[in-house]
Amino acid sequence: MRRGRALIGLVAALATGACSLAPAYRPPAIPTPAAYKEAAGWQPAGLDVPAEGRWWLALNDATLDTLEQRIDAGDFSLAAAAARYEQARGLVRQARADRAVQVGVGADVSRQRVSAGRPLTNGFADTYTLGSVSASVAYEVDLFGRVRNSVRANEAAAQASASDVAGVRLGLQAQLASAYFDMRGLDARIVLLRETVEAYGRAYALTDTRHTGGIASGIDVSRAQNLLSSAKSELSSVAIDRQRDEHAIAVLVGVAPSGFSIAVVDRQQAPPAIPAGIPSTLLQRRPDIAAAERRVAAANANIGVARAALFPSLTLGASGGFEAASGALLSAANGFWALGPAEIALTVLDGGRRRAGVRIARAQFDEAAANYRQTVLVAFREVEDDLAAQRLLVAQQRDQLDAATAAERTRDLALIRYRDGAADYLEVVTAQTSALDAERALLDVRSQQLAIATDTFRALGGSAPA
Repeated sequence: MRRGRALIGLVAALATGACSLAPAYRPPAIPTPAAYKEAAGWQPAGLDVPAEGRWWLALNDATLDTLEQRIDAGDFSLAAAAARYEQARGLVRQARADRAVQVGVGADVSRQRVSAGRPLTNGFADTYTLGSVSASVAYEVDLFGRVRNSVRANEAAAQASASDVAGVRLGLQAQLASAYFDMRGLDARIVLLRETVEAYGRAYALTDTRHTGGIASGIDVSRAQNLLSSAKSELSSVAIDRQRDEHAIAVLVGVAPSGFSIAVVDRQQAPPAIPAGIPSTLLQRRPDIAAAERRVAAANANIGVARAALFPSLTLGASGGFEAASGALLSAANGFWALGPAEIALTVLDGGRRRAGVRIARAQFDEAAANYRQTVLVAFREVEDDLAAQRLLVAQQRDQLDAATAAERTRDLALIRYRDGAADYLEVVTAQTSALDAERALLDVRSQQLAIATDTFRALGGSAPA
């Protein structure tokens, strides 16, 4: 009993005096600007971004909300990322198991014959059955932090994997919103083209009537027919693109495109103005930045694991049980125990393998730190790009609206002049083509605004972290 207490005391003393050979960890320093350059003089405010992760609610579209909520259950790339996270959690549990005492039990029965020529047999052979029941205990004293740093490395890797899942989810949400608003932009194009086909059809009928009456030439009829057929052709082309967006959305929510449809709507909503906040919050909100930082922490802990291999390892053991060839097996007289072995192991010559391992671990840390810094810089660039696009698209949309209004007025005047015989049909064709181009460009600008709004949410990391 006294020996057992002494062994426990020795283990406690060794564990208390153990050290870690991993460098003190600090996240790599990144110069963070006080404000975004592209937000200067144009910082929208007043938009409340939902804090529970449903950032798309700020876009105020009930259909999009329903679709976004189906991603978690339906998208298989997200399921794959979640499975990778579960693997990382399993590695953490495996690493933590090395900190615990390892206990083994066993039982054995054997039939043996001792020869008469064996020493201490007095010249007589003997046959007997030997049974044993035993248990063993082994514990690695973590003198130089190998086990602890291994646990820290795997925990940091699991945290990085969790951020990867969040990043995949955010990317899929943004991809879905982008496809959805592109589809809605095509809806607006379809509505515009349907109205255009109707208007061109009336213009063609008017021209054909005038030609029948000898007022208009056959060239005018051909020009009207060309405009009408071109508009119909473009309508079919836009419908094809719209179906592709719808099919892409179906795959994102995990259903077969053949059983999925979204009705065409006759509206195109205005994009929200998104406040970017201050750059320092980006380091907390972006999942890819969080994942990159956790991988730096894991690489730092792995340096400690590699350096611990340069020093000896200490393993303590003990065993005990019962062994007997006759009589009651589980009796005090048949008991046995042993303290030990207390094993110290150190590789003396390995051709530089362990020192090369330390060098590799340091290089892996440098690589992870460089990747972290690059990830942060790319994140800042993406936000600046989107803020600049938001600001400039507002001016572009205003100017394009003026252009579309002027083109529509010119088209109407050209038709009036043609009816009154003050102009030929070429003037009408030119005015109609210009009006359609201007209206199409206006719809494109509005679609770009919604796409940029979606990408801004992604670039900012979605909503604020809980």
